[in-house]
Amino acid sequence: MALYFEVHPDNPQPRLIKQAAALLQQGGVLAVPTDSSYALVCQLDDKAAVDRLRRIRGVDDKHHLTLLCRDLSELASYARVDNRQYRLLKLGTPGPYTFILDATKEVPRRVSHPSRKTIGLRVPEGAALQALLELHGGPLLGTTLIAPGETQSMNDAEEILARFDKLIDGVIDAGACPSQPTTVLDLTPMERGGDPEVVREGRGKLAALGL
Repeated sequence: MALYFEVHPDNPQPRLIKQAAALLQQGGVLAVPTDSSYALVCQLDDKAAVDRLRRIRGVDDKHHLTLLCRDLSELASYARVDNRQYRLLKLGTPGPYTFILDATKEVPRRVSHPSRKTIGLRVPEGAALQALLELHGGPLLGTTLIAPGETQSMNDAEEILARFDKLIDGVIDAGACPSQPTTVLDLTPMERGGDPEVVREGRGKLAALGL
């Protein structure tokens, strides 16, 4: 059975966040609130947990997983970023945007895109997730929580617990979050002087990035 952590949305209780972080260290998969919808997350370097996350979500190795980072400095350790890309990243972080960039060698090959060697990265808002990332001490690997066979992302913690109780290890409930996916931008064309490509328009406003 999954553990249920009901935390304050602005001042999450450190004791509960510590318990949730311990589950991740033990190879767990958690459902966590983000500034777009709930996401499934696990440790980046835990192959068994990553495989399990993909099975729960119902996606194969061609599906882009996302690195959830605390801030831009952490993001830059896992992706190659030039000056043009960095200016755009500064405008969109923290916030409901996912940026596709070329992965560095810090990213295990099994979690980057199999043919392109790219990775999706984001810096989410939200006190509970930021506290979890801080305590974990590094990025988490995540994917939008959409039940297999459905298209709508999930945003209600109790519904997630009822549906995934035997599949995941924990749910962090910090109140309802938006039920809208991130805006996904592929920044790799910028390396060749091109413009960012909009892969998916979601909660993040393109105008806020000057696009």
